[in-house]
Amino acid sequence: MHIRMHRISLMVIVGMIVSTTAIRAQPVTIKEEKAGMLKLAKVSAQVATATALAKVPGGAVRSGEIEKEGGKTIYTFIIKVAGKRGVEEVNVDAMTGAVVAVEHEADPEEAKVTKPKAKVPPSPTGAASDV
Repeated sequence: MHIRMHRISLMVIVGMIVSTTAIRAQPVTIKEEKAGMLKLAKVSAQVATATALAKVPGGAVRSGEIEKEGGKTIYTFIIKVAGKRGVEEVNVDAMTGAVVAVEHEADPEEAKVTKPKAKVPPSPTGAASDV
């Protein structure tokens, strides 16, 4: 009975881990730098996505691409963590599945937020103007 309870507990824990990983590894459309690059990769886009997400806890993939960089074929993922400024760029080797780089960058989406124009005080003639 005691061993059976441990097995049940272990199965529940493994099930929770698998379901959490499946939720985090949301389907991502991978843009190809050149047509046919995905067919050359030894690591699937799904595995590469899960690998990248493991490097950025709480992140969500904003975009993915497969490209040649520095002589290697890599997946590049842009990952956003809610409530955190900027984005993480994670590069995963498409042949080995190894993470080759993780870099924090400015978020181009945050830069699109525009500030309202400042008003210039009225001129001596009494007319206000916009800058």
